[in-house]
Amino acid sequence: MTDFNDRRKGEESKFAMDEETAFKVAARRNRMLGEWAAGLMGLTEEETDSYKKAVVQADFEEAGDEDVVRKVLGDLTAAECDVSEDDIRTKLDECAVEARRQLMSES
Repeated sequence: MTDFNDRRKGEESKFAMDEETAFKVAARRNRMLGEWAAGLMGLTEEETDSYKKAVVQADFEEAGDEDVVRKVLGDLTAAECDVSEDDIRTKLDECAVEARRQLMSES
């Protein structure tokens, strides 16, 4: 019985660690996407820092990436940048790979 409890606790710990890692990767990915979009919009350094935080916050509106894509697409469209939803999704995927790489290299 002790082995079963130890295994269960180990699985719970692994799950918690995986969830924390996924959260960190998503937050870093969103900051990177925000920085990319801010560059396209020609924002200042201060505006870019603020915008990156706004993109991270947008991810808390609903599950999945739709809220982030919708925010960035809306902002880029309002700034008259010629970027499609597919461009944003492609960049989001690239940022996710880079964010995971960076996070793993820090460990």
